Amino acid sequence: MAYSGKVLVIDDDLNRGSNLADLASTAGFTASVERSLDSFNASLGEGSDWDVVLCDVQATPKAWAAEGASLRELNIQVPVMMFSNEPRSASMMRALRLGANDFFATPVEDSEALLASIERCVRLRTMSRELRRSRQDLEAANRELKNTVRVLEKDQQAGRQVQMRMLPTSPMVVSDYMFSHTIIPSLYLSGDFTDYFTVDDHYVVFFMADVSGHGSSSAFATVLLKNLFARKRSDYLRRSDNTILGPVAMLTLANRELLELDVGKYATMVVGVLDQLENSLQYSVAGHLPLPVLVSDAGAKYLEGEGNAVGMMPDARYNEYSLDLPEAFMLALFSDGILEILPPKNLIEKEAFFLDVFSRTADTPDELVSQLGLDTAETAPDDIAALFVSKRVSGE
Repeated sequence: MAYSGKVLVIDDDLNRGSNLADLASTAGFTASVERSLDSFNASLGEGSDWDVVLCDVQATPKAWAAEGASLRELNIQVPVMMFSNEPRSASMMRALRLGANDFFATPVEDSEALLASIERCVRLRTMSRELRRSRQDLEAANRELKNTVRVLEKDQQAGRQVQMRMLPTSPMVVSDYMFSHTIIPSLYLSGDFTDYFTVDDHYVVFFMADVSGHGSSSAFATVLLKNLFARKRSDYLRRSDNTILGPVAMLTLANRELLELDVGKYATMVVGVLDQLENSLQYSVAGHLPLPVLVSDAGAKYLEGEGNAVGMMPDARYNEYSLDLPEAFMLALFSDGILEILPPKNLIEKEAFFLDVFSRTADTPDELVSQLGLDTAETAPDDIAALFVSKRVSGE
């Protein structure tokens, strides 16, 4: 068989070294002969062009005289095969202790065995180079990845700033009613969003959306939903289109637009319309958990509601609920990220615990936020959004 690779023969006996080099050359290796290893130490490190060194056990650096330094300690990374014209076990053991890959006595009686050993060392060197290149490629990829992550983080931070500017004023006071919100994203961009705004003289429309997933695509879906509500509010003002005052109609539109977006995103939602003159609420729920919680002098309770998430099926149907509100109350809507931070293990216990927190501490939105630890949280396992609607008794 034809061999390949670069072989360096080190022997102070040039005649003997030339014989070894000729044997290697005849087999196909590229071979050179030198008298001493001392002058080659610096060129036999990891980046050396040599594939294997054939070295007389006596033609070694002076540091080897007392066997005080091994091949690796001298930074010789090229595989080394040692030989000696004294075929004694002491010579062989010395070579192996120094880190040699193989040992042969000269003159070499089994040339095929020597060539096969050289070939194994060449393969070992080739694998070493491949590993070094892989390590360098991996380090380069890691550097590139870190740079990319830094760029993405800046993009995410910029996107978060834009998203935060899209949120409504908090608090917003309208007559005896106050609207406020809290958003805690799990990453930089949030898939949770909330909005509220006045319509005509006595309506306030609000919604909460919890878009599936995280990151840019989920955040983009929240932009679409805000835009939808802004368009329909504009249609009410310019065209007397009452769609914005119909929670079911708005969920139906949101369902259609998310499906048309075709990015595999869906959202759970709650849409409400508050009538200030009647102190009443019309609302609709699209698969949202936890359900809205109403707190008043009568205690804390979940509002009823069910329906499919928007963006999942074209024929989704939604129900509208009407509610006469107490003289003073707080209505709280949370995205399901809040359930991730509650102590109980299962959903039923979490919902019971959540309602109990309202019953014990929910005098104001700020007190509730503090009790749940949301006032000090910067990030959460999942996005958390909270929307509060409060009514004060006139004169308080």
